Amino acid sequence: MNDTRKLIQRLRAENGCPWDRKQTPVSMVRYLIEESYELQEAIHGGDPGEMAEELGDTWFQMVFLIHLLEEAHGLSFPEVAKANQRKMIRRHPHVFGDETADTVDEVKTHWARIKEEEKAEAPASLLDTVTSGTPPLMRARDVSKVTAEAGFDWDDMDGVMDKVDEEWGEFNEALASGDKQAASLEFGDLLFTLVNVARFAGIDADAALASSVAKFEKRYRLMEKLLAKEGQRPDRSSSSAVDAMWERAKEINDGADDAPNT
Repeated sequence: MNDTRKLIQRLRAENGCPWDRKQTPVSMVRYLIEESYELQEAIHGGDPGEMAEELGDTWFQMVFLIHLLEEAHGLSFPEVAKANQRKMIRRHPHVFGDETADTVDEVKTHWARIKEEEKAEAPASLLDTVTSGTPPLMRARDVSKVTAEAGFDWDDMDGVMDKVDEEWGEFNEALASGDKQAASLEFGDLLFTLVNVARFAGIDADAALASSVAKFEKRYRLMEKLLAKEGQRPDRSSSSAVDAMWERAKEINDGADDAPNT
C-alpha cells in the first residue's frame, strides 16, 4: 500500500498529472463504483488475469480515495482501519466473545442487534437504516428485506408471483394508453416486484442481471466473429442471417459452458 500511496502523491504533486490533481472525494467515488462493477464482471467471467487486473484497479481507486479524504478532511487511514477492526470484532461475539452462532441466520441476528445497539438514537423510520447510495437494484433488495423483517411481506412465493402478474398487467395497460410516464412508473413497480421474487428465491438480483448481461455480450461478440468470417456485419446483414448466427453462437457458447474443466 505504501508504494501505491507514493505513486498517488507523485500524481497529485505540483508537477504531476493535471487530471489526478483535479480529483476530489466526490468525483472519485464514481470511478470507484465503476471499477467495482468491472471487478464484478471479471469475477463472473472467471478469467483469473482479468480478475487480478480489475482487483488492482479497484484497489488503486480505493487508496486514491483514502488519500483524498486525508487531504480534504484530515482522516487518518490507520485510525479508520483500527476503528473498522474494532467494529468487526465487536460484531462477531461468536468468534471473539462468549456468544454462540452455529448458523448464518444466527450470525445475521447478532449483527443486526449489535448494529442497532451501536446507534445513539433509534431511526425515525426503519428505512433510515437502508443505505441511500447503493444502485437501484441493491436498494430495492435492501428496502424489501428491512420491511419484510418487520412483517410487511407476502406469505409465500405464490403471493409475490401473483403480484408480478398484477404489475405486468398494469404495465401493459399503461403501454396501451400511450402514457410514457405511467408506463415508466408501472415498469418500475414490475422491476421492484421481480426483485422480491429474487429475494424469496434466495437469488441476488444484481448479480443475476450482471451474469445475464455478460452472457449476452459473450454471445454477441461470438456472433460478430462468425458473421465476420463470412464478410458480414450485424448492421449490414439480413435479420434472418443475424438470427441464424445468433443461434449458432448460443450453441457454441452453451456447449463450451457445459464442457468439463480440463
